[in-house]
Amino acid sequence: MTRVDLAKKIKEISYLRGHFKLRSGQTSSEYFDKYRFEAQPILLKAIARHMAPLIPPTTEALAGLEMGGIPIATALALETGLPCVFVRKAAKEYGTCQFAEGLDIKNRRLCIIEDVVTTGGQVVLSTQDLRNFGAIVTHAMCVIHRGTSPEPQLEKIDLKLIPLFTKQELA
Repeated sequence: MTRVDLAKKIKEISYLRGHFKLRSGQTSSEYFDKYRFEAQPILLKAIARHMAPLIPPTTEALAGLEMGGIPIATALALETGLPCVFVRKAAKEYGTCQFAEGLDIKNRRLCIIEDVVTTGGQVVLSTQDLRNFGAIVTHAMCVIHRGTSPEPQLEKIDLKLIPLFTKQELA
């Protein structure tokens, strides 16, 4: 599937119009329902194939953010052979009580994987958490960036966002 075909399919299956509250607190008349493309194996595989070459070469592991970044990180791991870690919004209160599951992140170069980014609020929080546990995080990737470029919140923490598509490309 070409990049143009993938963009058309993602928009066709996930673009909704209505009244939506975003994670950032903003409201929008447009919404990309990421679960609609993440739940489709053919689209998820094509997304991974197109995102794989964009992964920074120094990346040692992919950090999929709860919940939408996890299927994308898993598909990218299958495509590239890179290991992945699954990042919770908060540490679980049982078992290992960790917020990052799958491998030790200390001193590892991680690339954060997210589905849709508007302002980058959750990416910022997760980056700070990962860095506090010793991970080296300089890049984040997403399928759709619906915000502005560069994203001010991400610039403040010296994090570069690499989107597969911008909202304008899916318009």
